[in-house]
Amino acid sequence: MIRSLLCAALLMVSPLALAEPGPASRSSEPYELVRALQAVQDGIANGDTAAHGSHIALIRQVGEKFLAADASVWSNPQNGQAVVIYLLSGGAPQLVRKLPRDKMSVDSRLFDGALAYVEGRQDDARDLLKDIKPRTLLSGLGGQVALVQGALFARTEASLAIERLDDARLLLPGTLVEEAALRREILLVGQAEDFDKFEFLTQAYVRHYRNSIYAGDFWQRFSSGLTQSNLALDERRFARIAALLEQIDRASRLKLHLMIARNAMLRGLMQVTRLASERALALSADASAERERARFFRGASRALTDEYDGGLAELKAIDRSKLPERDVPLLNATVQLALDIRKPFAGKSTAEKPPVTPARLDLASSTAMLARAQQQLGELELLTRDRRP
Repeated sequence: MIRSLLCAALLMVSPLALAEPGPASRSSEPYELVRALQAVQDGIANGDTAAHGSHIALIRQVGEKFLAADASVWSNPQNGQAVVIYLLSGGAPQLVRKLPRDKMSVDSRLFDGALAYVEGRQDDARDLLKDIKPRTLLSGLGGQVALVQGALFARTEASLAIERLDDARLLLPGTLVEEAALRREILLVGQAEDFDKFEFLTQAYVRHYRNSIYAGDFWQRFSSGLTQSNLALDERRFARIAALLEQIDRASRLKLHLMIARNAMLRGLMQVTRLASERALALSADASAERERARFFRGASRALTDEYDGGLAELKAIDRSKLPERDVPLLNATVQLALDIRKPFAGKSTAEKPPVTPARLDLASSTAMLARAQQQLGELELLTRDRRP
């Protein structure tokens, strides 16, 4: 179906048709050209590489047909709205500015807001488009406007941006607009730490757009949403996180599990550290740098809970040369902390020294030691943050 639409679009806006306008060319209204362009773009969302390859040329050719159109066509409101959709679909603003604006029947806020957006005038675009309700517009236009509103307000009004991206998905399901809305929204929902919606959006993307040309961008945003929040730092839902990660490639899965393990360790969440590091161990190759990092995080989770001896032995056996530079001081601090756990308390004689207890019990009875450890790890994280590769 997508390929047939692509072929139709190519015929409609082919250079031959531009050079020698025939009956089909003369009857092609601007809104029909934009529909054909959208059909090609929807093919991109479904992984059609031919659609992706022709996309930029089609945008240019549709714009040229706009310029060649009779001035009378712009009195049709559908055609005025088509210009706005064209702009928000990647159309050239310099070309649109050559069109007879005074003859167009289109909301000036929409027209000027779309121009401001594509020209990079973000403040102007926000002012012009903020009060427009996408659901009051025709779905084709409303979905595009909602997607742009989601982008415009992502940094300043995240809740509004999420609402508008929901509108975009509902108004144009099964299209590149929905695919793009999912990509934008996954990061915002992650930052808002709404796990149920984060999981829903991920499953929706996998179900409908896993073959999209832009799938890599989705997974990058997914990763950012996951690691820049506390979503993965809850052992009760770790199995659900792991299930989501099963949708991505092995190398990315390994990288994310290592990031989760490290973040959890820095926050003192040793059970999550253990779960993530063991997943990373299962995914890593023998003698690899990733394997050493996974062993480091697992060793820390063991030594600082109830497997002190085994965990400390694992930490001491780590090949430091395979760790990233930023992890070496963290390993040193972790080993020192583990050793400190079993040091005798100051001021106590040897005869009064209590029998060694499991590390887990020592940690529970020494809030001062925990506070000192967390402060030390936090300071190390700040010191090494700017030196990350």
